[in-house]
Amino acid sequence: MIDYIIVGGHLAGIAFAETLSKQVKSFLMISDKSQNSSLVAAGMYNGIVLKRMTPTQDAYEHLMYMKPFYKSLENKLDIKIDYPLPVYRKFASVEEQNMWFEALDKPRLQPFLHPEIIHDTFDGIPSPFGFGKVLHTGYIDTLALIPAYWDYALKQDNFLNETFEYNALDIYPDYIEYKGYKAKHIVFAEGFGLSKNPYFGYLPLNGTKGELLLIKAPQLKLNVCIKSALFVLPVGGDLYKVGATYEWDDKTATPTTSARNELIDELANIITCPYEIVEQYAGIRPTVKDRKPLIGTHHEFKNVHLLNGLGTRGVMLAPFMAKELYESIETGVPVKREINLNRVART
Repeated sequence: MIDYIIVGGHLAGIAFAETLSKQVKSFLMISDKSQNSSLVAAGMYNGIVLKRMTPTQDAYEHLMYMKPFYKSLENKLDIKIDYPLPVYRKFASVEEQNMWFEALDKPRLQPFLHPEIIHDTFDGIPSPFGFGKVLHTGYIDTLALIPAYWDYALKQDNFLNETFEYNALDIYPDYIEYKGYKAKHIVFAEGFGLSKNPYFGYLPLNGTKGELLLIKAPQLKLNVCIKSALFVLPVGGDLYKVGATYEWDDKTATPTTSARNELIDELANIITCPYEIVEQYAGIRPTVKDRKPLIGTHHEFKNVHLLNGLGTRGVMLAPFMAKELYESIETGVPVKREINLNRVART
């Protein structure tokens, strides 16, 4: 009998698998390619919601936990995935500069904000009002991480590349069984695939569609991420990820012309140099209305658990949320209410 079956092999599933590995627990990961939000995400980590100039909850703790977590993954997989990179908030007016200085007076924001206006110049990006520099930022290369982890897990006989069949799961008081595999626990980490889950499908995982562009702009020469209405994120080789859109009704992962035009229009307000669109990506973010994760144990089955709802900050939240869930399962102490799935009334 193995310790855990993990359903879902993207950020949340990988974070939980690695948490188990550190505790010398056995697992089997089951995943297909139906949920691609981690693969198409920019993978940025940033402790500040720049639109509202507020820190995310427990931001510093999450950032400090994730850094060594991803470093250990780099060592295990022998790849580079963590790219520290400053975020430069482009100011559009003196009023926005003043808002930055007002934010600096808030103790919770001070660790994340550079205290002076940055007047660096970048070819192709007019910036008469300068930039505000955000600290402790960067991106995780999920396009490198996810397939590399799948390959590693496959070689360890810890991975099944298939669609999980809910009707093949049998739940007993002290274990679960799936197609001949017996485990003490099962953890669902399916992202927006939760909508089809018969055990947790009642939860309000609304999902927001996000689209972004990959462009090539040889004249840009950025070594920082520029944030305005959109982000412009350098990923090497004169390539930049540009995004992202938010769509609440369309739940398909198909790129759209309307989002492409929206991104092109917004990008025209940020850069003036020529560029070529290389690719367009789309995915459904696993978002919840209150912007909190959905983590915990099923109300009826003590060996059925959930790790989901990480939203737009999955790379930053996944390692710490995986730890929270693991400790809850192993100790029997529920995760705290603000992230506990039981905060949502069952219907």
